[in-house]
Amino acid sequence: MNINSKIFVAGGTGMVGSAIIRKLFSEGYRDIISNYHLRKPALNLNVDLCKFFKLDLTRQSRVEKFFEKERPEYVFLAAAKVGGILANSAYPAEFIYKNLMIQNCILHSAHLYGVKKLLFLGSSCIYPKFCPQPMKEEYLLTGELEPTNEPYAVAKIAGIEMCRSYNRQYGTNFISVMPTNLYGANDNFDLETSHVLPAMIRKFHEAKMKAGGEQNSASSSEVRASYSVVPAKAQPEVVLWGTGNPRREFLHVDDLADACVFLMKNFDLSSKLDLDLSLINVGAGKDITIKELADMIKDIVGYKGEVVWDTTKPDGTPRKLLDVSKIKTLGWKPKISLKEGIRQTYRWYLSSLSQSQP
Repeated sequence: MNINSKIFVAGGTGMVGSAIIRKLFSEGYRDIISNYHLRKPALNLNVDLCKFFKLDLTRQSRVEKFFEKERPEYVFLAAAKVGGILANSAYPAEFIYKNLMIQNCILHSAHLYGVKKLLFLGSSCIYPKFCPQPMKEEYLLTGELEPTNEPYAVAKIAGIEMCRSYNRQYGTNFISVMPTNLYGANDNFDLETSHVLPAMIRKFHEAKMKAGGEQNSASSSEVRASYSVVPAKAQPEVVLWGTGNPRREFLHVDDLADACVFLMKNFDLSSKLDLDLSLINVGAGKDITIKELADMIKDIVGYKGEVVWDTTKPDGTPRKLLDVSKIKTLGWKPKISLKEGIRQTYRWYLSSLSQSQP
């Protein structure tokens, strides 16, 4: 991939895709294209960094026409339908259908129109529920999946196998990247469809604001100084799902974007011997309990009330920690600590609330 290459970032309006676009632009790439489906991307989603096309990625004929016309040389497949336990449980058909269709359309079109290299983004939920820790790439398909996100995981596993199969049969250069739990700018803070970290940020923030009678707007770039501190007894309790005991690993989306660009430039399938090595984990290499995460976010947000754990709700997989020795051997490691990453994400959330005010 050189500085003049034409690059397609599928899903450029999402958290991961927008981070990849920002990273590419920061390194001097200028021929970057992406897609939107129903709504044009907001001004804070890189509209000045790349060209956006209206395109429904679940429609094969439209995707093929797009590839035939635009002829991208490199593809980052970051488009996906994602969500937490609640969303996966409520919309299993949507999760498996939309993810399978997006993958099928883009991967096949990339083959038909001679894409030089494609990076497919999956998820650490592809690994078995009771997988040995940390989870190595070779543990894929060695046990049962976590039931709460099985449709999504099955779709992502199909994408990995599709990449491998096209590499075997057609000699393509499709690699699969499995990131751990992600967070950062442009994350989803909807309580019905979000993942655990952004959901906690919103719950703690709203509880603090409700007690203080404050408006949800930000007037300062400093998180601590954005709002007044409300006495603990005045703040409503925050209810969180499960026991708080599961352990999770978290990676800032800007670190993932850095890893994806690094792998696109430095990780190739040089021979048929590499076909089964096309899967690579990307993570922080360390995890914390959900309770520890809650305590960290509570402190950063400045919430002083009580936290109640609803143990009638599911915990999900007991532990999810990726073995990242493979990518470390290649020379990459994350740069953003969890605490600093959460601070940055909370600042972005406050800024987004301020921008949404009339």
